Formats: sequence, C-alpha cells, structure tokens
Amino acid sequence: MLTIMEEELLDNWEKKSADHRKVYERFLQRADKNRVLKQLPDLHEEAFEKIDCLSCASCCRNYSPRFKTPDIKRISKHLGMKQGDFIETYLRLDDEGDYVARRAPCPFLGEDNACSIYDERPSDCHRFPYTDEDVLLKRPRLTLKNSEFCPITYYVLEKLVAAGR
Repeated sequence: MLTIMEEELLDNWEKKSADHRKVYERFLQRADKNRVLKQLPDLHEEAFEKIDCLSCASCCRNYSPRFKTPDIKRISKHLGMKQGDFIETYLRLDDEGDYVARRAPCPFLGEDNACSIYDERPSDCHRFPYTDEDVLLKRPRLTLKNSEFCPITYYVLEKLVAAGR
C-alpha cells in the first residue's frame, strides 16, 4: 500500500525523473559509496514492494538485455531449440558485439506483461534495474538512462538523494 507521500513521489515520475537528471548526475558523482551501498538492499526491496513491474514492463517493451552464452544455452534448451536456431530466430548482434533481441518488444513478453521464460530469463533481466548492487554507482550513465524509463530506478534515486540532504 502506498502512502500519500509515495503516491506523490510516483505521480508523474517520468517528468520528475527528467527534471531531476542533473541532481542525479551530481549525486552519483559525489555519493559516499559505502553509505549508498548499505542503503541499496533496503531501498531496492522497498521499491519492489511499492511498484509492480507487471504494470509497467517498459524495460521489456523498449530495450533488450544482453543474451550471454550461458543465457543462450539455458534458454534454447528450455525452448527445445538448437542454440543456432535460437540465435537466428530471436537475436542479433548489437554495435558492441553483444547478442540482443532482434526487435522490441522482447519476443518473450506476453500481453499481460509477464515473461514467458521468466525462470530462464537472461542474467541482465534477473539483475535489472541494478538498484541493489554497485552497478548503480559504477555505471552512472546506465543508471541515468534507467531512471528515464524505470520507476524503480527513479524511486531508489529519489530516496537516496533525499537521504543525502
């Protein structure tokens, strides 16, 4: 259940996130790494309690995770496909040489925003949005990008910034 403050925080979050980009950038540059890392697990859990990913699925509708070799092996086996056929059917190489979904939305995203391979999903999907690990600080450009389309990243950043004041 959302409190009134949390409802206000999440209301129109996309615009607020864009408006706060510079604040997030400064925070990520200057953050006390140890203090932030101690806060992340609780904030991550709190955000997932407040925000239902299935009501959003923006990550799956607009972006692709990297499909690493272990992911490809695991998912193709799960689907009963040869790895080469899986790659040919679902994946392409991006500019960085990583396998990503051939098109958006993700081919495994259902109409109900649920993942049809959830238990076998790529490790990038399992870890996303990285709000409980040091990636949040180590890769600030990724964190900023994620805050533009992921309400959980936005929520965690807002809480971190507020705690740092």
